[in-house]
Amino acid sequence: MDPNIKFIQGNEVCVEAALYAGLNFFAGYPITPSTEIAEHLAQKLPEQGGKFIQMEDEIASMAAIIGASLTGKKVMTATSGPGFSLMQEALGYAIMTEIPCVIVNVMRGGPSTGLPTSVGQGDVMQARWGTHGDHGIIALTASNHQDVFSITIDAFNLAETYRTPVILLFDEVVGHMREKLVVPEPGEIPIVERLRTSVKGGVDYHPYLPREDGRLPMSDFGGVHRYNVTGLYHDMWGFPSNNPSVVQGLHRHLNDKITNNVNQISRYKEYYLEDAECILISYGSAARSALHVVQERRPRGEKLGLLELQTLWPFPYQMIKEKCENAKSIAVVELNAGQVLRAVKRAVNDPEKVFLANRIDGVFITPVDIRNMLRFVQGRGA
Repeated sequence: MDPNIKFIQGNEVCVEAALYAGLNFFAGYPITPSTEIAEHLAQKLPEQGGKFIQMEDEIASMAAIIGASLTGKKVMTATSGPGFSLMQEALGYAIMTEIPCVIVNVMRGGPSTGLPTSVGQGDVMQARWGTHGDHGIIALTASNHQDVFSITIDAFNLAETYRTPVILLFDEVVGHMREKLVVPEPGEIPIVERLRTSVKGGVDYHPYLPREDGRLPMSDFGGVHRYNVTGLYHDMWGFPSNNPSVVQGLHRHLNDKITNNVNQISRYKEYYLEDAECILISYGSAARSALHVVQERRPRGEKLGLLELQTLWPFPYQMIKEKCENAKSIAVVELNAGQVLRAVKRAVNDPEKVFLANRIDGVFITPVDIRNMLRFVQGRGA
């Protein structure tokens, strides 16, 4: 049997991909439905020379990976809704200090303790605006195991490229379902390594001075360079500043490095959009049912198409506008009260043609649910 072919859970796929990407430090706290990520890394990471630490809570977990990343490690933590809420202040710190890290949130029903063992996709807007202040953020997702593998590697690559936290928004169904995974050979998927400064020492190293290409070379904390790290607005040396020009410059940089690269960051998959009169837009596990509907109804003459989003933030407004320009109706399929629906309505020329197909009861949305909604839309003459 081919050792590169596995039949495993989505959470295990995330582990395999993180190790492939070069993960060498994980700190986390067990929480349903992400616990398997910590369980498998507790065994596998030390076997590869990495460090695994179970922290006392999610606040400490986020702080630990920030510290480890500063010393030059590729880092990750994993959690679910309540733990993700606890991480928000430290997430903002990582954004301000431009520290590469990956945060996995295997979503469940909320708010509060909610539905610990049931599926939900209610953390989409929290991923975007959970921490206070204006900021850019990258959040990725996937609907099947092969894509979970590649998108997890993308998360590490983007974190290193843009010196930023990257959030992986999986959900309980993706995390716990089992299906085939083909693990690529080493080197088959490109890996972005930490960009380290070429400055040898002394005061010439500016930890927050971007190169012409926008990337910020790093120096391992505790190494040859002494520099300041603060969550306050700071100058290119890392020292706090309330100078308006410094504040505005850093603020623009933190946002622009992501929003100006939305085309490079955006990942998506499209099915039958060329002649689609009704386009389904979906992501995560819900996209599996949406794809089933499209593939079932196309042979019957229904001009359906699917746009599966894998980058949720920065939101690909222009791409969606272009892909949906000729559609008569658009149905957003998701497991919340319409969080991506709001963004899609902002993207298209006619928001009145955008409808919601959803469930918010902890039950996975089925193709039957989606077909019933489409009949309702068609009955209204959309």
